[in-house]
Amino acid sequence: MDESAALDVTAARAVEAGDRDRLLWSDADREWASRAAAEVVGEGAAPERYLARRAQLVLERIGPRQPAVPRTVRALRWRPWVGVVVIVAALLLGLVIDRIGGGSSINLLAPPVFALVVWNVVVYVSLIVRAIAFRGAGPGPVRALLIRVAALRTPLTRHRSDDAGAARRSILTALPSEWARVAAPLYGVRAGRVLHLAAAATALGVIAGLYTRGLAFEYRASWESTFLGAEQVRALLAFTLAPGSWITGIPVPEVAAIEAIRAPESENAATWMHLLAGTVAVVVVIPRLGLAVVNGLVERRRATRVELPLAEPYYRRLVSAYLGGPGRVRVVPYSYTVTAEAQAGLDAVLSRAFGGAAPTIDPPVGWGDDEALLGLAAGSGPTAGTAPGKASTPGSAATAAAEAVTLPLFSLAATPEPEAHGAFLDALAKGARTGHPLIALIDESGLLARWPDDDSRLAGRRDAWREFVAQHDAVAVFVDLASPDLAAAEADLVAASALDAGEPPRGRVP
Repeated sequence: MDESAALDVTAARAVEAGDRDRLLWSDADREWASRAAAEVVGEGAAPERYLARRAQLVLERIGPRQPAVPRTVRALRWRPWVGVVVIVAALLLGLVIDRIGGGSSINLLAPPVFALVVWNVVVYVSLIVRAIAFRGAGPGPVRALLIRVAALRTPLTRHRSDDAGAARRSILTALPSEWARVAAPLYGVRAGRVLHLAAAATALGVIAGLYTRGLAFEYRASWESTFLGAEQVRALLAFTLAPGSWITGIPVPEVAAIEAIRAPESENAATWMHLLAGTVAVVVVIPRLGLAVVNGLVERRRATRVELPLAEPYYRRLVSAYLGGPGRVRVVPYSYTVTAEAQAGLDAVLSRAFGGAAPTIDPPVGWGDDEALLGLAAGSGPTAGTAPGKASTPGSAATAAAEAVTLPLFSLAATPEPEAHGAFLDALAKGARTGHPLIALIDESGLLARWPDDDSRLAGRRDAWREFVAQHDAVAVFVDLASPDLAAAEADLVAASALDAGEPPRGRVP
């Protein structure tokens, strides 16, 4: 999915997930958008195309009602002119940088262009270190600042204090953060391309300014030092100016020539200016342009292949409906028998979160049932797969929708035990092999029935389960299946599904 379509889809998701109470975007609107999109793209179209067309319809219809939504979408798009301004400003900065030695004299041991060279070498080292030791980390501070200026800017919007205003605020708050998460790989490499070009432009400006001033003024080269002699200075200059000597073919003068220009003596600086300009070109201009080309190629690829979190319930629900059937959800209780009342609540929660999914509830796994745990670890029973008659490509929206969601189910009235509940979670995670943390549903109805007014006990038991589940790389979602808050449960499941392993919870995961 390309960048523009991915932003539209993310915006549509923010509208539908943020308006939990259907105040701004009703169920009828949702059904209309799905039906109209399916009619437009036709049967058998790629699910990504369906999602993109549906998102366009959502934004077209909600725009006249809520102008802040399309305005925010426009504000989140990357503004190419910002990159042009940064590059032109960098070139002008290089042109107007102070004269290379102060006045008309160049101190060969401290020309200001060396600061430019050293800075760029430091940047190269930091890029290598980040690529090796901090792979997957967010952009550095300079890239992050450029991204904030060029995109991800949220326009100021006044919200009423009523329920509709709260829903609008929820949508407009969620949209920038969700798009920042989705677009981070693309925007990071795009900002890198701009900054590499800006660095090359600065160096080119320095070189151009150096030669331009050299036409109107005579620069004199000299050096002085308290501790270094001509031999040491010559060795130092031969090392630092080696790139310039290599590209220009001009050798660094010998020791006698270096001794002859020790202050207060000097000589015409043309030779040294050529060596300095060549060094800047080799160390700064050429590598930066090469990095800009590499970043540009990666950017082009990522701009046409933006990855959306299609495993989330929101996307599963839409794609499953388009493909002609509800998603599949497998619930595996542990040492807990689901009552008829709890099953009704569970059906309602999963139908709301997963789009009419009819859950398959496994027989409860008994306490310490090692044989059942071995079966779970081996992936026995209803597992992830592809719906009959639906071909899929790994990583596609169809695959994401067709895979079964496996949800372990516990009772909050129980006390979590590592040898029992922990072993069960580990076995289930091994058998599911989704690459994402499990979402553990924890039913509060039993505890609330016994202690309906004991808030401290409820909070303490929640904290214990939340910490315990996190230790097994899972995410806890609490719900009272006897009387579920469907909107809250849907929000919790969506937020939990958006988590990557090891990532702290975002959004509303209580």
